Amino acid sequence: MTNLYSVHGFLTACLLVICSCAYIKRVPQLRNQLLREKHGARGTLYKAAIIGQRLHWQVSIACVLMAVYLLLRR
Repeated sequence: MTNLYSVHGFLTACLLVICSCAYIKRVPQLRNQLLREKHGARGTLYKAAIIGQRLHWQVSIACVLMAVYLLLRR
């Protein structure tokens, strides 16, 4: 279990949001419903999807490193 108030918990949550939003952007029905807004609080999801698409190999390496860190932490 990760704590959102620690650094690795925050990074895990950010990576989860980025990966989820990038996946949502690939599904047309979900994209039309969830990623319409480009400003405000819901615009954060749109921006996370853009980060996930443009930096896909860096995000995937970060996900693998975070998974290894979480597995070997204990």
